[in-house]
Amino acid sequence: MKAIYYQRGETLDYFPTENVESGAVVDLGTRIGVAAAHILAGEQGAVHMVGVFAMTKADGEAIDQGTAVYYDSAADAITATEGSNTPAGYAAASAATTDATVLVKLLG
Repeated sequence: MKAIYYQRGETLDYFPTENVESGAVVDLGTRIGVAAAHILAGEQGAVHMVGVFAMTKADGEAIDQGTAVYYDSAADAITATEGSNTPAGYAAASAATTDATVLVKLLG
């Protein structure tokens, strides 16, 4: 097989079935991305696949730097609980139980 270079992969093309707001978490099943701009349903848009993003953290949960984190789509929040949640990456900094957000280094 011969591979032909397509793109860097820092962002990926994405065609949503419903409108997606800029900065929204996009659940891709085995990882997440972040919408680079508003994307209309059925239109092509870009989703960031690398970087560090401040994301809503599950209430009352402390997360240490370097901990693997997951996207809980039901709560629309980041958690350290794997379960049926989607891998998101790891905590780029520690977040206390009282913090509303956690810095997430995307899985890429």
